[in-house]
Amino acid sequence: MNSVVNALEIVLADTYALYLKTQNYHWNVEGRDFKPLHEMFGSQYNDLFEAIDVIGELIRGIGSRTIGTFEDFSKLTNIKGGNKDADAEHMVADLLHDHELIGQTLGKASKVAQQAGDGVAASYLGERMAVHRKTAWMLKSTLVK
Repeated sequence: MNSVVNALEIVLADTYALYLKTQNYHWNVEGRDFKPLHEMFGSQYNDLFEAIDVIGELIRGIGSRTIGTFEDFSKLTNIKGGNKDADAEHMVADLLHDHELIGQTLGKASKVAQQAGDGVAASYLGERMAVHRKTAWMLKSTLVK
């Protein structure tokens, strides 16, 4: 199978897993920072939802079928499941870790796309790296006391 497709499938699985975790935390966050965290997590999972579609369509544009089951995603993702009972600070720290982790996954995938001469995939992966870097910065900034 195409190495770019393989790399994009891992990005898709990580993005989908992070989407689910972020939505879980959006629903279950509690505490004095509920409103700003609820809104921030909502904005983040909406962004991830849009990215899922684009990544799947990039794979289809290469000419491959796109994975799309929980089983497929769970085999490929680097993102661990969330804890609905975690406190707000743990949720933020957990998401921060995952945005940094997915940034690494995107970096690897971007290199694969560049080496394969797929400028379209490489460009989009670079855009996603910027989004996750900014999101990590925002999450990290909420942890500063």
